[in-house]
Amino acid sequence: MVRLYNLHPFGSQQVVRCQQEPERVCCGGQDALFVAAGCKVEAFCVEPREPEPARPRCSFSTLGQVLHLSYSEAGDYLVTIEEKNKATFLRAYVNWRSKTTENSRVCIRMVGHGVEGCFREASKDQMSIIEIPLSEPPLCISSCPITGDLLVGCNNKLVLFSLKWQVVHEGFSILDFERSLVIHIDSILPIEISFCAGYIAVISDLEVLILRLEFTPKDEASVDPSPLTKDSPARLAIMEAGAVSADGKSSPQEKELLSLFCFFSLPHIGYLYMAVKSVELMSVYQYPEKSQQAVLTPQFLHVITSNNLQCFTVRCSAAAARDADPYVDTTLKACPPVSLDICALRMQLFIGLKAICHFRNHIILLTKAGTEDIPERRKLSKSLLSRKDGSIRHKSPSAMEAGWNLYIVNTISTVQLYKEMVDYSKTYKNMRTQSCIHLLSEAHLLVRAALMDPCLTEPGEKEELLEAFRESCGHLGDCYSRLDTQYSHLALPYYKMSGLSMTDVLTRIDSVVEDGSQNAERGLLFYINHSLYENVDEELSEELAAKVSQIFSAAEPKQLPHVLCSPCMKNVDPLLAMNYLKKLNTSGLSSVLVTLTKAAMALKMGDLQMYKNEIKCQTERELVRGFILEPRLLIQQKRGQVVPTAFAAHLKETHPELLVTSILGLQKNSKVGVEEADAFFKVLCGKDDDVIPQLLVDFWEAQLVSSVSEVVLQELFFKLLSQYIWRLSQKQPPDTKPLRNPEDLINSCSHYGLIYPWVNFLTSSDSLHDQNYAEDLSKLQSLICGPSFDVASILPFLEPLSEDTSAGLSIHILCLSRLKEHEHAINLLLDRCPEAVIPYAHHELKEEGPRALWWKKLLPDLCQRIRQGGEKYEVHLSSLKETLAVAATELELRDFLNVLPEDGTAAFFLPYLLYSSRKKSVT
Repeated sequence: MVRLYNLHPFGSQQVVRCQQEPERVCCGGQDALFVAAGCKVEAFCVEPREPEPARPRCSFSTLGQVLHLSYSEAGDYLVTIEEKNKATFLRAYVNWRSKTTENSRVCIRMVGHGVEGCFREASKDQMSIIEIPLSEPPLCISSCPITGDLLVGCNNKLVLFSLKWQVVHEGFSILDFERSLVIHIDSILPIEISFCAGYIAVISDLEVLILRLEFTPKDEASVDPSPLTKDSPARLAIMEAGAVSADGKSSPQEKELLSLFCFFSLPHIGYLYMAVKSVELMSVYQYPEKSQQAVLTPQFLHVITSNNLQCFTVRCSAAAARDADPYVDTTLKACPPVSLDICALRMQLFIGLKAICHFRNHIILLTKAGTEDIPERRKLSKSLLSRKDGSIRHKSPSAMEAGWNLYIVNTISTVQLYKEMVDYSKTYKNMRTQSCIHLLSEAHLLVRAALMDPCLTEPGEKEELLEAFRESCGHLGDCYSRLDTQYSHLALPYYKMSGLSMTDVLTRIDSVVEDGSQNAERGLLFYINHSLYENVDEELSEELAAKVSQIFSAAEPKQLPHVLCSPCMKNVDPLLAMNYLKKLNTSGLSSVLVTLTKAAMALKMGDLQMYKNEIKCQTERELVRGFILEPRLLIQQKRGQVVPTAFAAHLKETHPELLVTSILGLQKNSKVGVEEADAFFKVLCGKDDDVIPQLLVDFWEAQLVSSVSEVVLQELFFKLLSQYIWRLSQKQPPDTKPLRNPEDLINSCSHYGLIYPWVNFLTSSDSLHDQNYAEDLSKLQSLICGPSFDVASILPFLEPLSEDTSAGLSIHILCLSRLKEHEHAINLLLDRCPEAVIPYAHHELKEEGPRALWWKKLLPDLCQRIRQGGEKYEVHLSSLKETLAVAATELELRDFLNVLPEDGTAAFFLPYLLYSSRKKSVT
């Protein structure tokens, strides 16, 4: 379907003053216009702001009549197919800008031949003609706009010439071509070809082919053909979109191709295809009358008939935008669809249109108006024929020479046409149709295509286009927010792209939903709902917050509790919000969420009694579920920082267990991250990053009690151990009372193990009057005794805990026992706390290997210390007796005799010897 609008894309027009009637016309680059007539080519410099828009630059003679004419901006050369004496020739004209006069010197050379000796310093400033011989006559030509390579169509084959620069000497290079590829296309006679970035489009009598060249590392090319069948001759064009170099400059040799399109036309219909990833039909153009020729531009399709210049919109920028930006068609960005109905912007009357070409913002038209093309002459001819007076003579039609003109039609600026389209769209503003969206989408694509132009280098012009782009996004956002369509969700990305704040948007649509005279549509609700989650740094005024509350209370009451919890609604009147909440029908709603939202509003009003009445209606488990449904009741984001709510601050003082359990529930349900939760408790307790509040330690302990992954588990061990060790080393008490004591953790968490019994002998001698200190020590000891703890990982962190204290000694010896370093542990115990040696040995030396330490390590060491005497003599003696009893029980009599000291008293050891011998006789 083609929509018809009466807009004005065409501006001024001027006549190009040519010396002869043009036969071929081509243009390109920034300012180049070529007109071929007979055996001569005239070059014009197109400068629309000058008094003479097409100023003659130079002219030069050709070998014969020009059959085809093509210009390449890459390399700045003109290539022609010329005919003389029924023979055709292919020639390239390079350095043509240096030809100042018709009689200036010209260098003619053969392609690929050595040129070093032919060129002198003066050759830099003369035009060169490159003869390109072919085995078969050339039929059509096309130059790649990116590389400048030349493709020539011959009977049953295509010949590719690569553009290259030959170095004559230092500081002087000349342009040349090199034949690089021959593609054989059997039984195909190319009528017209187009070439761009390795893609070739070929048109023959009955079909259109698109070929893709794929070059292997060995510089061999394979061809992947894609046929597009047609029924009659067509015009063909390949166009690149969004070709921009990496540094933003428009260097033709460094362009990056984003999208590629192929257009061909039948007399009454045209087809536009995407041709990069796959060949896909994008648009079909129905012409109201038979077409003569068509040209495709990034923004428009221009079609000429015998008496009309028609301008259609295209979808190239829509396709290129999706290729360039993966965020298009998400909640972040949007673009009108490729399938959007095309439209005809204008049908401009021109008499006798014969040819058209286009570059930049200029359309070149060739008109040749004969007798049959001019209405006045047709009328005069009829009147003369109808007279019966035979004495009146008139010239025959052949005697009346046909008039011709070459026009430059300037298209108006993109911004000017955009503004006209926006004004036109206001006709449909109050009509609930798709026409307004369609026209504004056309305007948006028009601006988007202009922004993709690699020639856009003027900062002022670019800023003007960007401003129009943002404005168009705002207009489309307005449309989708007000119309109840299946695409209403597009209001969100378009408003985002417009740069409008939520306050701006609500002000724009305020008149539409004022006093509830018109219900807010899905698009607006979708936008507000998402914005309240995402635009957390924007606070709505009390008036707009009240308006938002009113909108959702009427249109989506289920969302009202969530809406009121947004940071954007900070300024909402709590009494007004409470009234809306009381009106909610809780059937189908989570009653606990409504309860918690009411409680939050009660706190905001300072009504603690109302708060208590709401909270006591729900169990703690239900309250946790409510916080999981709406985390923003407790935790919010502001400028990228975690901000606890007033509700969270109140729970910290009154129900810290509920607060910790709720944040744990949020984390387990992926509503908050690990770092976010840690930051929440630090900010809530007013602590710096280096200070860990007790409430955060309670949270870590609660995480251990619940099941966590192995990665999180090791991180939690490190956090808790670091905190326990720091407090013990600094004798720093917690800032609040811990929620769990060691017994609670041991009974509820498998990661906290029973403390080994021998540890009590080490700590009983210490005066641990501080209960918090004792609890931190017990928690640390319990973690080390647990089954999940990797002791080796914490050894570097034990340095602050000195072995001079019984607490530090217990931790060091616990680690040694877990690492099976029993000899080192026994030495420490004998030196520092010999009372614990025997309990340690009974607990740790049970296995087969370590058990031998009773008589190999403990027995000789005790004997040695007894010989030395000292204040611990009695303890050592008691320990020796227990050691001898164990050795006598475990060893054979002979082995037991071997481990006894040589200098001992026989009476002391005799009972153990007797026990060992009796044991053997009993056995």
